[in-house]
Amino acid sequence: MALKITDECINCDVCEPECPNQAISMGPDFYVIDPARCTECVGHFGEPQCVQVCPVECIPKDADHPETQEQLMDKYLNLQALALVVTEKV
Repeated sequence: MALKITDECINCDVCEPECPNQAISMGPDFYVIDPARCTECVGHFGEPQCVQVCPVECIPKDADHPETQEQLMDKYLNLQALALVVTEKV
């Protein structure tokens, strides 16, 4: 299941650089997570890094994007393969 950032976000900027999939970016009012890129850090870390560093605990699981651990791992593998292709073209 992808994560999401709620409107309790204080825009402290600590989550964005922690995301290994570059799924976090600034939205119109506060940071947002791209569910197509969020793997809950599966493949990188044992725990979601954004959740670990968030001082206001505003990053819950996104019920609108349910995924199993296997689906998150598949997404991680696809993102890694895409990154490799982009790197090879550069």
